[in-house]
Amino acid sequence: MTTDFDLSKLLKERGTERYELHTRYLNHQLPRMLHTIGFDKVYERAEGAYFYDAEGNDYLDMLAGFGVMGLGRHHPVVRQALHDVLDAELADLTRFDCQPLPGLLAEKLLSFAPGLDRVFFGNSGTEAVETALKFARYATGRPRVLYCAHAFHGLTTGSLSVNGESGFRDGFAPLLPDTAVELGDLDALERELRKGDVAALVVEPVQGKGVHAAPPGYLRAAGELLHKHGALLIADEVQTGLGRTGDFFAYQHEEGADPDLVCVAKALSGGYVPVGATLGKEWIFKKVYSSMDRVLVHSASFGANAQAMAAGLATLAVMEDEGIVAHARRVGDLLRTRLAALTEKYELLHEVRGRGLMIGIEFGRPKSLGLRGKWTMLQAARKGLFAQMVVVPLLQRHRILTQVSGDHLEVIKLIPPLIIGEREVERFVDAFTQVMDDAHGGGGLMWDFGRTLVKQAVAHR
Repeated sequence: MTTDFDLSKLLKERGTERYELHTRYLNHQLPRMLHTIGFDKVYERAEGAYFYDAEGNDYLDMLAGFGVMGLGRHHPVVRQALHDVLDAELADLTRFDCQPLPGLLAEKLLSFAPGLDRVFFGNSGTEAVETALKFARYATGRPRVLYCAHAFHGLTTGSLSVNGESGFRDGFAPLLPDTAVELGDLDALERELRKGDVAALVVEPVQGKGVHAAPPGYLRAAGELLHKHGALLIADEVQTGLGRTGDFFAYQHEEGADPDLVCVAKALSGGYVPVGATLGKEWIFKKVYSSMDRVLVHSASFGANAQAMAAGLATLAVMEDEGIVAHARRVGDLLRTRLAALTEKYELLHEVRGRGLMIGIEFGRPKSLGLRGKWTMLQAARKGLFAQMVVVPLLQRHRILTQVSGDHLEVIKLIPPLIIGEREVERFVDAFTQVMDDAHGGGGLMWDFGRTLVKQAVAHR
């Protein structure tokens, strides 16, 4: 029996319906949002750090699928590994054997994380966080988990419980017992720990929302406090891990930081097959899986599948062979330095911060009267509109994809593929300079677009 299925033919015949199909069958607000801000592009293909439209125009990707595309799109080594694993016709996901690829990937991943001993493989970042939360609560016998204000750890119910943005949490209560503390506030952390019911603190070494790094010494001191009170430190490296910040893991930037559990995902996929991983200390895993009766007490149907494991192994091999971590540190320093120099030139540009190729560009209230009036108009309508005013011309006029780092924030977050080089830095800085020149000129298409955004913001209240 043969099946008449031709994927190329299907895409050719119906690919032009992409926005209509999403509107009818998926999240109908997504195409509406894309149409509103002019992001409703049609990309035909992608390679490395670029997209291409039907006319062959290139678009520089400074978003990397929110960090998934660490090696860019369609890296040949990862692609070949997937061809190889499919051609091998492995007996995958029998659930009652031990295939070699998961063990090999765990071994390799742990070699980058001294002090951690075992790995659980799931399918996403939020699953990696869910695993860490479950393991921490079981290992300590305590119910409450602390998280940092403005944190983002995922959107499933457990990870949502430690999400610092009320907009994501609203309407989904009740959640797990949790308490927010400010990133860097050790006194607040110790006050909560004294209550005796805290299982763990989960923290992003560099927060994705707003791109705020933990203060120097915080992770080490927080870990010491937690361990003193019998609680655990969970490092969420879903976005910051695998070289993003110029270290393999962002917590390794700080000497003495000693997390008990580390969450990994996004870039480990190589941009192809979803994968999540929770790395942890041996005693935690042995407590969770304490007997043969508990062998499946935590598992995932598609966890450790052969395609994901092959993609992960190939990704780590590329990172070593091509010196990706050191490259991200060097290029990130260059990009951040070039952008930071512009703060003296543009009064709307408040600060450039970050680490490696995770950079936040923050805008702020200008001093000059004319610009201050326009800024106030935007802020009155909806905070975050100016950053969106910068993002749109970067795409429309300069073919560079970026986005704001969170709702109601005047911050653009740059998380490009880790393979970008000086050419891409020059292209972005040149385009950004032109957009800022337009904004400080006080007129032109940019402020016209701002007025349009204000009308839309008011209409949607």
